[in-house]
Amino acid sequence: MIYLIEKGKIPQDVLDLLRDALDDSTTAFRLIEISREVAEHVGKISRSIIPDMPDRIIAATALHLNLPLVTKDHQIQTLQTIKTIW
Repeated sequence: MIYLIEKGKIPQDVLDLLRDALDDSTTAFRLIEISREVAEHVGKISRSIIPDMPDRIIAATALHLNLPLVTKDHQIQTLQTIKTIW
């Protein structure tokens, strides 16, 4: 999120809202650590398709957890191994 704020893609208040949601045990949001398994899945995602490392880590996390990813990123949507929503 900080990366996206720095790039001017999202406003700072979105991070504040996310932090609030993570602190609220009634939401579905959960923090997932970057584990060794997630790091190994990064290598399964081609840098030529997704060049930005933060995006590769996000995609690798979804791949490792076998979860769909909510994204409008067209590069991530081209991956056959990850189901995307949006």
